Amino acid sequence: MTGFDTSAIDVELDLPRSIKEMTLPDLYVGLEVGLLAPGDGVVTDRHHASADRYEADDPQNQIAGQISPFTLSGWLRHGCERVVQAAGATACHPGNADADYMLQDVYARDLDAGYHKKGSCVDGDDDTGCVIHDLFGGFGDRAGRVIRRPIRFSPIRRQVDVTKGEAEAHYRQLNTQVRSRNAADEGQPLRQATRDVVGNLVGAWRLTLRELKPEYVGLLVEAIDYLDAHSDEYAMQLGGARNFGAGIVDAEVVNPLYSDAELRRVYNRAQDATSEMETKDDVWRGQCRAGFVRALQARTAARDGDVPVPGGESA
Repeated sequence: MTGFDTSAIDVELDLPRSIKEMTLPDLYVGLEVGLLAPGDGVVTDRHHASADRYEADDPQNQIAGQISPFTLSGWLRHGCERVVQAAGATACHPGNADADYMLQDVYARDLDAGYHKKGSCVDGDDDTGCVIHDLFGGFGDRAGRVIRRPIRFSPIRRQVDVTKGEAEAHYRQLNTQVRSRNAADEGQPLRQATRDVVGNLVGAWRLTLRELKPEYVGLLVEAIDYLDAHSDEYAMQLGGARNFGAGIVDAEVVNPLYSDAELRRVYNRAQDATSEMETKDDVWRGQCRAGFVRALQARTAARDGDVPVPGGESA
């Protein structure tokens, strides 16, 4: 990719750095999660362990694996929807207007809560819809414009490469019991539940844009900021076991101006940021980021007349 496609926006994109100096089309989301319980969204390599020595809950087991992108994608999309709705527009509904969504008027209430029917935003011959429809895909073979990869994790730090979207994390299989409450039964176990969890996750989630449009970058940057600012809200937590504090995520978009070496340095506890990295931080925050967000505002305004155009009289 040699440049940005600005065909869908009505504002100029003036960036101080060229696209060749950015990680784009890759965008890295830095994640720190104390406890993550993604249900069946954890795939481990535990089958490699010796059958006569392996125990799932043994803390000495150095189990690696990956976290499914499905849970991560839903979390990200939720943040994107909130950003678009906060701008005064409606978000593309993730489900078709049929089946269970239509029971007891659930779909209608969703539409009243800031959504439009999935695909109703598509017009013209090029299948272009709203920015959320573009990013996450639509009907049939309509591919989403952002690739959401799984996060590979390992408890061994030297085996983690954040430039590939990997993280340091520790897998455990936890067993919990519900016991009787009366004295006569003396706490007899009534039910046992097994839960796969990942703890102390630190690393990066790698997103890749199939098409390089500045409004896509703007939406992803704003969505991650929103998710970080609302990380302890029940709806914005990631995965399950939310009442137990799981899924509270510290998230940020890692500066796209960083080189691969600088990206690795961010997650190297033995190294501090260089003066060049600090300069790039100033350039990103002061000049680049605002340009991408302005592109998102212009794209949103182009599809919804009630949303102000950046730089316009009503902005």
